[in-house]
Amino acid sequence: MRDLRVTLVQSDLRWEDAEANRAHFSRQLDGLQGSTDLVVLPEMFTTGFSMRSAELAETMDGPALAWMQQQAAALDAALYGSVIIEEHGRYFNRGLFVRPEGEVTMYDKRHLFRFANETDHFSPGKDRVVAEWRGWRILLQICFDLRFPVFSRNRNDYDLALYVANWPEARRSPWSK
Repeated sequence: MRDLRVTLVQSDLRWEDAEANRAHFSRQLDGLQGSTDLVVLPEMFTTGFSMRSAELAETMDGPALAWMQQQAAALDAALYGSVIIEEHGRYFNRGLFVRPEGEVTMYDKRHLFRFANETDHFSPGKDRVVAEWRGWRILLQICFDLRFPVFSRNRNDYDLALYVANWPEARRSPWSK
């Protein structure tokens, strides 16, 4: 298995301003061509961790996925981040793993953060999802899934567990250990 060059892009987000956040991340990613295999964006990278799912949701043919596909192609790298997606009248905190050729692997956050009322505004995912990329098997996870290690137990079906998150300062301790 070859090395996997990973770029983590953590940034303050413009609250509920998807266009500004995509433009900001475009500037952050500019110049990375040829230097990374995988770009990791935050949870709900277009809006911040908002519970206004009905107002902010996109569909799978919306601007967030189109932007990710464009960036993945330009960088010749995969991108992973989550966005608010509406599908069949339900809302998901959906992780999108996007490859340069445009192929998408989706993971819907399974363990919703009820302390922020995420359970009132989003539907939980049901599936455990492993994306394959450049010889690596990558388990896709989102934020609060971290608190449920049984769900991410390594059954030798993945090489890397990849979590995106958008936790407030007050709850950052699990990420700084």
